[in-house]
Amino acid sequence: MSGFATLAMINLDAADPAGQARFYSEVLGWKVLHSQDEYAMIGDGSSSIGFGQVPGYSGPGWPQESAPKRYHLDFYVEDLDKAEEQALALGATKPAEQPQPDRWRVLLDPSGQPFDICIKS
Repeated sequence: MSGFATLAMINLDAADPAGQARFYSEVLGWKVLHSQDEYAMIGDGSSSIGFGQVPGYSGPGWPQESAPKRYHLDFYVEDLDKAEEQALALGATKPAEQPQPDRWRVLLDPSGQPFDICIKS
């Protein structure tokens, strides 16, 4: 199947775009390409993620979501324990409920938005 468009980038809502950009640039090893209070962007030369400020935004949390979850990111990692430790050191938190902790882990970024670290199988 052929489409008529290509993905330019992903933009995510955030209360603190610069903080989100710093966090995910460290998680992914990508550069912060732009950083202001109202908008920030990271990239690796072929893909980009932007973070746009939405006043009053707060992450939904997990597993008891206080607001509907709009998205979550999944990342492949080589070692779950090591990746979890690194993410926690950057400011992520780990909810007590973990559906399949031997295969993937749910973590919350500093804004409370869930993301998963997964073993590539």
